[in-house]
Amino acid sequence: MFLKKIKSEGLAHLSWIFGDGNEAFVVDPRRDCQVYVDIAASQGVHITRIFETHRNEDYVIGSLELSRLTGARIHHGAALDFGYGDSVTEGDTFECGALRLEILETPGHTPESISLVLRDSNQGDTPVGVFTGDALFIGDVGRTDLVSGREREMAEALYDTLFNKLLPLGDQTLIYPAHGAGSVCGENMASREFSTLGHERAHSPMLQVQDRERFVRKKMEEHHYQPRYFKKMEEYNLEGPPLLGPLPVPRPLSAGEVAKRTESGALLLDLRSPEAFASSFIPGSLSIPLDLLPAYGGYLLEYGRELVLLTDTQTELDLAVRHLIRMGFESIAGYAKGGLTAWQSSGRDYGSVDAIDAGALNARLEQGEEFTLLDVRKITEFRKVRLKGARHVFLGHLPDEIGQLDRNMPVVTFCGSGQRAIVAASILKAHGFEDVANAFGSMAACEALDCSMLDRSEA
Repeated sequence: MFLKKIKSEGLAHLSWIFGDGNEAFVVDPRRDCQVYVDIAASQGVHITRIFETHRNEDYVIGSLELSRLTGARIHHGAALDFGYGDSVTEGDTFECGALRLEILETPGHTPESISLVLRDSNQGDTPVGVFTGDALFIGDVGRTDLVSGREREMAEALYDTLFNKLLPLGDQTLIYPAHGAGSVCGENMASREFSTLGHERAHSPMLQVQDRERFVRKKMEEHHYQPRYFKKMEEYNLEGPPLLGPLPVPRPLSAGEVAKRTESGALLLDLRSPEAFASSFIPGSLSIPLDLLPAYGGYLLEYGRELVLLTDTQTELDLAVRHLIRMGFESIAGYAKGGLTAWQSSGRDYGSVDAIDAGALNARLEQGEEFTLLDVRKITEFRKVRLKGARHVFLGHLPDEIGQLDRNMPVVTFCGSGQRAIVAASILKAHGFEDVANAFGSMAACEALDCSMLDRSEA
């Protein structure tokens, strides 16, 4: 008998494989799914069933891909008409050796959400664990804003799911959610990825709100962003995404080939560090540091537009491909062979982004210099603390709101540490802004220095 967690970094997606005897079940598999086949082989079992806790919004589900490899049947909630697989309803049970899985219908995050209660028949009928999907996380509960016009209904449904279905399973029940900290599916998840219903009952902030109407109001007052790629994920995961097969292997492109591709409309995606991009970048390229790609690629990349990737190492290139494929971005034309060195050696133009430290930025603000301090953090961060005079535009919305900025005014981009700020700087540069500087360290540095221009008043 075994149970293993598979974590997809970046998206903070958690999927699960468990089994006993000769069989194994998988819950919410990712698209690059060979990992489950390998685990099953190592355990001497065969994957026979795949369960989806809901139609996922933030990554391409791997159920069809895994079913193609194993012949396993796919199951998901009956409240949505999926284009593939079989529907399950409350009370359905499935046996895997001595393990027994029971379906709970747990709407709230989405109408068709289900949870899977796990029992060990060797030790009675008490639940051992529950796969909660996006209904209940560790430290947080699911967002309820994804069905436009039905936000109150979904918040009410989530309350009923949590307090009337999941918590009654018992304090001993282990929680196996579909996401961990860093996911766009929740704001306040704990960094810890193990817990019980008893611990969450006692400590999770939203589970302390036991009054139903107050719970609903708090959920409806939450602010969540919805990356535009969510719509594509919903489409893929409803009808069934295109089968992928082996992961694509980007072809190497010379500096000349990179230039031709970008002149023909391809986007050069620079995945290097903020400092590397600021020092030297290929004009027109978009900077998204590799660890930010899962969080912001869905806002800033376009489906169908060819991508040329720029990384420092093969390992980074391989990880970038996985991140992109998991979000459904498959038009990868190749990678810039030789990186910036090859581009510079070809005699072609390259750009740079000025840097400004927190002390110098604070001094410019104190002196009343005229420039745009562009804060691209989330609105929840901005409301807590900001620099006086800062203008807020969330990074994911910057391409749509860039026309509201004065191109003739110097701009300093600002975030929590300088990482998101370099993304903003690259967008501004690509749109013809000339005088752009990046505030390396950004808010972290300003707070460390206790800058005089910090503003902690309610925004």
